[in-house]
Amino acid sequence: MPPSRRLAPEQFRLPVDEIRRGYYSDVYFNRARAILQADKRAVRVRMQVFTRHDAVLCGIDEAIAILRCGTGRFDDDGRWHDEWGQLEVSALHDGDSISAWETAMTIEGDYASFAHLETLYLGVLARRTRIASNARAIVAAARGKDVLFFPARYDSYCVQEGDGYAARIGGVTGVSTDANAAWYGERGIGTIPHALIAAYGGDTVTATQKFAAYIDPAVRVIALVDYDNDCVATSIACARALGSRLWGVRLDTSATLVDRSLWSQMGSFDPTGVNVELVRNVRRGLDDAGFPAVKIVVSGGFTASKIAQFEAEQAPVDAYAVGSAFFGGAGLYDFTADIVAIFEGGRWVAQHKVGRPERHNPRLERVE
Repeated sequence: MPPSRRLAPEQFRLPVDEIRRGYYSDVYFNRARAILQADKRAVRVRMQVFTRHDAVLCGIDEAIAILRCGTGRFDDDGRWHDEWGQLEVSALHDGDSISAWETAMTIEGDYASFAHLETLYLGVLARRTRIASNARAIVAAARGKDVLFFPARYDSYCVQEGDGYAARIGGVTGVSTDANAAWYGERGIGTIPHALIAAYGGDTVTATQKFAAYIDPAVRVIALVDYDNDCVATSIACARALGSRLWGVRLDTSATLVDRSLWSQMGSFDPTGVNVELVRNVRRGLDDAGFPAVKIVVSGGFTASKIAQFEAEQAPVDAYAVGSAFFGGAGLYDFTADIVAIFEGGRWVAQHKVGRPERHNPRLERVE
């Protein structure tokens, strides 16, 4: 569901000085601004912003914050004159489902005051919408089971806050870094890395016990059980050692390996990596050993289609940890901004590129 109110501009910690100077802007927008200002041409325009595919909209609040802090101009002495109050912006909300070509935002004002901002607001809309849309598809495939957002290692740390927010808009229930969770006031979650097991001499049980001993008791203990490529035996060993303190186990078998429990079952399915039969073996092993309450988390190469396959085969998975699949579809959710009308002679006059007429959207809400 979309949030009931917009995020405050301060939430984004924008580099305001650089935005106003056009440091992050495509140069041709900076030059357009310079030409209009030098020619003393003040033209009030209406711009509409849209994408070409059905999507889960995200990045709107961030785009508005960019407009709010960056609309204006420098005078001859280099002093900034804020002109946000002279804009009229109407927009949908983060989390709204949008259709292809549907107008997501309109901007009315003197074009020279915000021309340099197009690169920035289109960029955040494209990235956040891509992640939110991918997240919605992945969450839908999981059929109500938890989906964890774990792709921080696949991109620059600079994008973590907005990416985590977009994933949350898309429906994920947990993220891996505190930065991912910052915009909605929570904290990152996680299991145990292979490196910690290695630091304890390859002893998964000891590493898990140390986690339980030194990490806040409120944190769920989830053992990573594929280190020895024997997920069933390792899961049972951890359950016996930790008892009720063990919340779950995570299977993360490499796509180039076949878990030991599957060696006698090979022949009728792809046995590599984390697969349905491996999950069933772990569930059966834990249940037979007297640990039916221990949950199973799976990770490693999961996409919406792979999750859908697991669900179709009724794999006994409790949560899916997903990584780079959230970043798929680059270019699919790109946004475009077009001038569609100019105000002259006391009225709005259509003015647009051929094929890009104004498309009114009654769902837009005026931004105060």
